[in-house]
Amino acid sequence: MSKAGQRVLSALRQMIISGELEAGERVAEIPTAERLGVSRTPIRMALRTLEQEGLLIKLENRGYRVREVTLEEINGAVEVRGVLEGLAARQAAEKGLKTEHRQGLLKCLIRGDELFSQGYVTEDDLEVYHDLNKRFHSIIIEASGNPAIDMALTRIEHTPFASVSSLAIDRNNLVREYRRFNFAHMQHHAVFDAVSNGQGARAEGIMREHANATLRYAETFNSGLAHTDNIRVISEDLI
Repeated sequence: MSKAGQRVLSALRQMIISGELEAGERVAEIPTAERLGVSRTPIRMALRTLEQEGLLIKLENRGYRVREVTLEEINGAVEVRGVLEGLAARQAAEKGLKTEHRQGLLKCLIRGDELFSQGYVTEDDLEVYHDLNKRFHSIIIEASGNPAIDMALTRIEHTPFASVSSLAIDRNNLVREYRRFNFAHMQHHAVFDAVSNGQGARAEGIMREHANATLRYAETFNSGLAHTDNIRVISEDLI
């Protein structure tokens, strides 16, 4: 996706989160393009992506409507994700890490250490962490040797903000965000230690607790209508 398309996608996602585009509201290409002052092409691509993310529903008579998402729906998906990722960590520990998996995880940890060692984070830093976080999780799932886990997680990712690919950030409180994401990074270290030492039960427990941190993102989304200017969502489609 082009940079113009990424900007459109970001703008539309924020409009949905803020309630500017309300649940149930119809979203069509032409009026949306006019509203944002862009051509129809980036709008078309953005709407398709938002449908895949679970934020829009495609209508039979063309166009989309904004999907209503409840906190309970997000929480349930996150809890299931925690079970699946915990299982992946346990099976990875029981199988033993291959060299490429060990090196990949270590690379994520080392880069994360560099990121958080400065004692603060910027929005750009958290975008870097997004990529590290996604890579770390994908290696754990791959190391489990269980393709069914990846298939099940793919289905959950259609629930907005339940995916490891989506992070909510309070841009007005980066001090707190530093503590939150640094703690998540420390959990990555703990997962790696448990998996490396073949401690399956410990690895599973830490990974499940780690996934529950996403519930904080869901709470941020749920309260977003009150302070949407402070919330930014980072997704895999954004730079």
